[in-house]
This record gives sequence, C-alpha cells and structure tokens, in this order.
Amino acid sequence: MKITFCGAARTVTGSCYLLEYEDKKFLVDCGLFQGNKAIKEHNYGEFPFNPAEIDFVILTHAHIDHSGLLPKLCKHGFNNPIYTTPATIALCEILLPDSGYIQEMEVERKNKKLTRAGKKLLEPIYTAADAMTMQHLFSPVEYNQSFSPVEGMEITLRDAGHILGSAMAAVNYRENNEKYKILFTGDLGRNDQVLIEDPFIVDRCDFLVIESTYGNRLHTGGFEVEKPHFAKIINDTIASGGNVIIPAFAVDRTQDVLMMIYEMQKENLIKEYPVYVDSPLAIKATEIFASSLECFDEESKQLCDVEGKAPFILDNLTFTPTSEESMRLNQIKGAIIISASGMADAGRIKHHLKNNLWRKESSVVFFGYQAEGALGRRLIDKEKKVTIHGADIEVKANIYNMDGFSAHADYEEMLEWLSHCKQLPNQMFVTHGDEESALAFADKVKEKYNVPIIVPYLGDVVELKMDGVKVVDKKDFATLVIDDNLLADINITLQKITANQDIDKLIRIRDFLKNIS
Repeated sequence: MKITFCGAARTVTGSCYLLEYEDKKFLVDCGLFQGNKAIKEHNYGEFPFNPAEIDFVILTHAHIDHSGLLPKLCKHGFNNPIYTTPATIALCEILLPDSGYIQEMEVERKNKKLTRAGKKLLEPIYTAADAMTMQHLFSPVEYNQSFSPVEGMEITLRDAGHILGSAMAAVNYRENNEKYKILFTGDLGRNDQVLIEDPFIVDRCDFLVIESTYGNRLHTGGFEVEKPHFAKIINDTIASGGNVIIPAFAVDRTQDVLMMIYEMQKENLIKEYPVYVDSPLAIKATEIFASSLECFDEESKQLCDVEGKAPFILDNLTFTPTSEESMRLNQIKGAIIISASGMADAGRIKHHLKNNLWRKESSVVFFGYQAEGALGRRLIDKEKKVTIHGADIEVKANIYNMDGFSAHADYEEMLEWLSHCKQLPNQMFVTHGDEESALAFADKVKEKYNVPIIVPYLGDVVELKMDGVKVVDKKDFATLVIDDNLLADINITLQKITANQDIDKLIRIRDFLKNIS
C-alpha cells in the first residue's frame, strides 16, 4: 500500500490522500485548498494523478476543505462511487453547489478586472451545475457497517464526533498474506459536543493518519461555561432595545447556537425572544440536522418531542429564506438574528452589521475562528470604523467573542483519545495542521507514547510496511500558477525567512524551485 499526501500536509486545508493498493487507486477526501493566495493556487492546477484512474473515493465529512474539489475531480474524468455517510451526502448536496456558485462569482469579479486590462480570462474551478451533476456518484454507508469496494479490502466508517455525519475511515486490507489496518481520523471532534456523539474509540490500527488543527493549542470556554455570559448579553441587549447579531457558519455552528438558546430558554435564563435564521444555506443545513436524529447523542435524542421534533427548532424561531423577508429584518428591534458567513466577510450578515454596528444598544457575538484580515477579526480587534458595501460605519455596538467553540479536538483531547487505543499504531502521520501545529503535536505524541511519526510534506509518497515505512518519493507538487502577485508574496516570505535565518526552510524552497524549473 502506498500513500501520496496530496493535500493538508503542513497546512490545514485541501485534505486529499491517494492510496494505491495492488492495481487499484482510491482517495480519502478531495478537499478545497483555503487560505492565502499561494495556497489557493493549488485549486487551479492539475491533480497530481489522473482522475479517470481513481476507482473510488472515501469522504470523511462535508466540510469544503475535505469535499470541495469533488466536482472538479468529476469534471476531469472521475465517474465512480464516493462512499460516505447519509448525513454527509445530504450536506454535500447543498454545500457543493453553493461552493460552485462562489467559484463562479469570484471568477466573474476577477474577469472584470482582466477584461479591462486586456488579459486572458479565468475559468471557475467548477460551477454550481458541475456540483449538481456529480451528486449521483454518492454511495451511502452507515456508521459501523463494513463494505468491500475491492477484493482484499474492507472499509468501516466510524463516528468522528466532529460535525453531523463526520467519519473516521478504517481501511483493512491484505498484503503478502498479512492483515493491515490504516485509520484516517478525518477531523477529530471533541467529547460532550452539543448534539452529536463523542468520537469513536478505536482499539487498534497499524498505521494512523491523524489531524492536528489544534496540535499546539488548548480550548477555553465552551458550551456550559459561556451559557450564563451569553444569556446576560442577550437580556441586556434586548432590554436596551437593541438586536443581538450572530455571524455563524451555516453548518454546525448555527445549530449549536440554536441549541444553546433552547437550553437557556428551558432554564429560564432568557425569555422566548424572537429568533431569526437569515441564511438560505443555514436554513437548509438546519433542516438537514433536524431530519438526522440518528446522528444525535442519546441526551439530544431524549430532548426531541414525541413527534421527533429536534429541540433546536424553537417555537420562537423564524426562517427567512427570501431576500424580501431578510430585508424586513432591518425594521425590527429586540431580536436575535443568526446569519452567515461566520467571519462576516460575505452573505446577508453584512447587511445586518451595516444596520446595527452604529447602534450602541446592539451587540454582535462571534462564535467561531476569525481569520486574520476578516471583518469579524477586525471587529474583535476593536476597529472603530469599518467599511461595508461602500459605506463607512462607526462601530458603537458591543462586540463579544465566545471562545472555545471549535469542533476540533485540542492536543490534550487528541492525546486522551489515543490513550484508549489498546494497541498503538506502528507508524503515525500527522496532517491537517499548519507546520508549527503539526510539528508540536508530533513532539507531544513522541514524548508521551514513543510512536514513530512522520509529518509529511505536500507530495510525499510512502510505502506502508509492517517493519517500517519506506519513503518512496519526497518532493512538492509543482502545480502553482506563477503570476506577478504570487511572486511578490514569495519574495516577502523569503525576506522573512532570511531575516529569521531559517536555513532548513531556505533549503526546502531551493529544492522546490529546482523541481519546477
């Protein structure tokens, strides 16, 4: 068995692993690269394999950094099964077309500038239509039900406890009359999340590919800790005649916030104030969550009413799918408005911020990670004036950041999860974390468990053997589209590395440039 690390290697996004078993090739995940310009350029190049030669795909969950290049894969020749859980399929049916639409809009905006400059126009990575066309390839697999996509291999999906439908992929296979097991954690969740089950405890595996998003960080706060604080914010804001504006990611975070509101109402911490979900994508995602009770933990199932209605479908909740309904919210006071996007950089949330940021009686509450440069980050960093839709807005509203609501396990939680394995793996691969985070987590695992660990680079190829791992090839993929802006970014990065005298990084950059020259 060979593994090629085609994404999420010393970076968080673009999860994609190519596995070669005898004469078969398959992928675990096929995600979109997200982040700065240099990272996103990987989305535009050719795949480091022929999509038409891929026999099947295992998809761990619906997040775009794991699923977001599936339409491109199909567009370029893949036409075989994509195995994943039913809940993941339902979420992909709304998330992937939405991602395609975003690609189209982004390219349309860029092409306006290119047209004026007389330059060659761009094509979207894929369109919403491309994302719709490939939906028939999804093949549902329930948790804990093994299936055999090829002779000599058996695959089982286990609950990863990350988001609705998220899974670990356990791949059992035979080679030279020996049995092997490789486990891909996907994104590993946390214990005691609001709605879903805790991550499945795996008794043993020979090889483990584990994420490291929070490999050097610990979570603070959390659901129970933040609940009294959140209740006070709501009560004080509405008592003063303001609105509580909540930028929230459509999948998982919106439903978590609704669940928190349900519990606060049940415990009489707040009254049944009007609650609006104003995001077409979040509305669809909430409906999918509400119809996927089989994915809930026992505690959440018990909170469903006799007709099976999910607890977060509040009696005082209103969905506003149309633009007209959304615009009418501009006239209301004393309400809780949940809208996307979670970083406040796009979507209807910008209209609500434009309408409320200048009002000292209103509050804005963030529940998710805010990237450097995002509008949400700038508000948390206490910028006094922001520009939204061309208008300068003075920030007078109260800004709050609820920490500790990540769906990813932190390093202590991941080490705790590993401690329950009856037999630790012979070899681990740490992925899906920025370089600093991945290396830090690898050191922590070595220190505690003394397991051999590799933190792969993008493009590394390894051959799995019981007596060790053979590194077959070790080089970066030369798929970058080099333009003047990217060269400027590279130049700035080189200046920083040189200033810090990071010789190892300079050597790797030299080797990379040799490969693309």
